Amino acid sequence: MKPNKFKKTLKNQKKDSNFSKKPLKNKPPKSNFAPQTPPKLPKNAQKAYKLLALQENISNNEAKALIDRGLVNVKGKKILIARGLLAPNTRFNIQQIQTIKEIFCNENILALEKPAFLTSEEIVKSYPQWTLLHRLDKETSGILLLVKENSSFHLKAKEAFKQLQVLKQYTAIVEGILDEECEITAPLIIKKGKSAKVSISKTNEGQKAITHITPLEIFGKKTKLDIEIKTGKTHQIRAHLAHIKHPIIGDTLYGAKPANRILLHARHIALLGYNFTSNEPKEFIFKDNL
Repeated sequence: MKPNKFKKTLKNQKKDSNFSKKPLKNKPPKSNFAPQTPPKLPKNAQKAYKLLALQENISNNEAKALIDRGLVNVKGKKILIARGLLAPNTRFNIQQIQTIKEIFCNENILALEKPAFLTSEEIVKSYPQWTLLHRLDKETSGILLLVKENSSFHLKAKEAFKQLQVLKQYTAIVEGILDEECEITAPLIIKKGKSAKVSISKTNEGQKAITHITPLEIFGKKTKLDIEIKTGKTHQIRAHLAHIKHPIIGDTLYGAKPANRILLHARHIALLGYNFTSNEPKEFIFKDNL
């Protein structure tokens, strides 16, 4: 099936303060079939990390670490629980972490291409003279900026972020058909902690967040989006897209089905006269096994 290219910008029609868009077209029909019962496990089922250790001839701790980082999948679906039970004949696929690429460096700023499956904090440890200007989630790939801590440029850059003067553009692939440009302004309730899941405020008392989305391609029941965020809150894009019932592919925390990774890429950032762009990884090219 050929992707449907969007060739023109569509105008917004605001319906409420949190989400403005035109009615969706080509809504998938509701299924009349009951959900399938998952297959029963054999009596000799074993824990996923132990099976992986046997398959790869590595220690149990090494196998568990690979699963916990999100690198292990079976038939394109990520293994989420290292101690989950699986059939002994399960065959695992292990994704390789791509290398970190330096795309620009001067006395003010260091621009990196961050691969998926590394945290921003892990990356900055490799650059002891620099500090993070912002962060990307572990499975988000793309442009990551570092600066010299408390330098004059660092202070100017922090003020630019505060004044919403930084252009940040992302690419995402989401579940479902989304065929109209729209803006989401639902306030966010952000609770710091281990899970760090963000929720939508029902009383408009949360933190201000603005996400503008434009459809680029539709393939089957998936949509590739261009996303611009004017604010940069924790999990902003992920929570906003889940709020409109189009979670990012692979984002199980926000209700999506499992996939190899969360398909979110920080494609472009511009601030204080600097412009940086990162090409989309190959997994953002539409294909049947997404």
